[in-house]
Amino acid sequence: MTERNRKFFLDRVRQRPKVSVLIVGGGINGAGLFRDLSLQGVDCLLIDKTDFASGASSAPSRLIHGGVKYLETGEFRLVAESTLERNLLLKNAPHFVRPLETVLPIHSYFGGMIASARRFFGMKAKLADRGAVISKIGLAMYDFLGRHDRTMPRHRFALRKQSLQSLPLLDPAIKATATYYDAKVTQAERLNFELVADGLAACEHAAAANYVSVDHVESGVVWLRDLVTQERIATEPAIVVNAGGAWIDSVNAALGIERKYIGGAKGSHLIVDHPELHAQLRGRMVYYGSKDGRISLIYPFMDKLLIGSTDIRVDDPDGVRCEDDEVAYMLGVLREVFPGVDLKHSDIAFRYSGVRPLPYSDAANPGDVSRDHVVHVDHLPGTQISVLSLVGGKWTTFRGFAESVADDVLGRLERSRRISTRHEPIGGGRDYPHDAGKRDAWIGALAQRHTLPAARAETLFARYGTAAAAVAAYCAHAQDGRADHSLTGEAAYTTHEIRYLCEQDMVTHLADLVFRRTTIAISGHLTNALLLEVSAIAAQALGWDSARTLQEIDATRETACERHGVVLSSGEIATRNIHC
Repeated sequence: MTERNRKFFLDRVRQRPKVSVLIVGGGINGAGLFRDLSLQGVDCLLIDKTDFASGASSAPSRLIHGGVKYLETGEFRLVAESTLERNLLLKNAPHFVRPLETVLPIHSYFGGMIASARRFFGMKAKLADRGAVISKIGLAMYDFLGRHDRTMPRHRFALRKQSLQSLPLLDPAIKATATYYDAKVTQAERLNFELVADGLAACEHAAAANYVSVDHVESGVVWLRDLVTQERIATEPAIVVNAGGAWIDSVNAALGIERKYIGGAKGSHLIVDHPELHAQLRGRMVYYGSKDGRISLIYPFMDKLLIGSTDIRVDDPDGVRCEDDEVAYMLGVLREVFPGVDLKHSDIAFRYSGVRPLPYSDAANPGDVSRDHVVHVDHLPGTQISVLSLVGGKWTTFRGFAESVADDVLGRLERSRRISTRHEPIGGGRDYPHDAGKRDAWIGALAQRHTLPAARAETLFARYGTAAAAVAAYCAHAQDGRADHSLTGEAAYTTHEIRYLCEQDMVTHLADLVFRRTTIAISGHLTNALLLEVSAIAAQALGWDSARTLQEIDATRETACERHGVVLSSGEIATRNIHC
């Protein structure tokens, strides 16, 4: 699919330069809109200057949540929308979106009441202590706003003794804990890609390509540049949608539109190794406030822990990485709530950072800027061709945002919606067996059909949902006369599975495979030896010569070091506290 899709995209533009919608940006907002419009039968093109979900969409806290903290600023509509979309995603993408039991440590009974009231009415106030009364009121409202399509239990409280029995490493000074339910996305990058794949499958006139950018505009003609071949291609869209995320202003500049819509805020996260805390959490997230008023979190992620996050205003989205002072901040705040947990820099297996595409604001604290979404409308210079800039939003609400924008686009095209995405399964969530017994039967049938060990069938199902059937079928047949076997450096993946991803999932560069189509890097399992092993499979599948393969390896090593703090040498993982 990789080369076939790129060829199809280029041929599609050459043969039919006129297109109803050109979407620039393949992150979650762009991918969600592409899928929605494709389901309506709209011919649209989706491009991204790098890979799909390579910006902020691959760097979230990986929560699908209603945003309980938005209640503090009275954003009830946003919370209601977010909780609904969370509930829908639990049903439409159950292979990637799963319930997440969440614990709030509470250090007082009446703390934060005055500050909460001030924030609720739009006045400035630092809320460093969310007491039991405030937490109870907030969670009761949260449960009420999330009542539509409810899939999870309501909140509950526990006093100190019971709380510390459950989480002995918690600060013994707590008064109580509150527990409520949100959700997490296990593989955000793959869910993003599945939206693109669904769009391609839904409409024969839709096309998508990564590593394609806007070059310039001439008299309503948008010239695109294929960054792989450096070829320029002309397209004539009826509507342009700028879903460039943190790069919206620069995309508009390439389109000849000078605007200041984005006030980006960097959020950094850590993937750390601490078996004792991992075991105590038992799959739960602890969502805790810090003395400076920010909210942080920690929860089990694969066999490690995910810690986040920071919120720092930035102007250049291209240069962001998780800096050492951010690491120190996150570990310091963690010690406030888990004083007995001693995490060292050597425990950090992976770090990542992304820029939230928040609306431009002069607010001193980026955390005070709304996470709601808005659409700005401009026109290509000298034309009536609308350019819609999608500002803000978050992972949880992408479907609702896409639906709203798609309805706007359909109206401009004088077309009507023919299918709702509200209950439309995504990718491997299609025909998903929700009942535990049915899941076991599905996995057992998959194992029997392809003579797989039960554990391997279960791994594929967890990784791809019902799309595991296609992956297993591919892996069951020898490729180039070679039998399938586990990777030497990562037994959870096999050689044929890696080849399948290269051929079917629009892998253009080795980094696409390592950082986004698989969990090899973010799981903290990436080593130099594993990188070389995967690169050899990719080279064979994608027809790279030795020079191209070495180039891909070097580029991936550089990305691992510069953006994720991982130095690949002698087959071992090493993290550094300084710039690589």
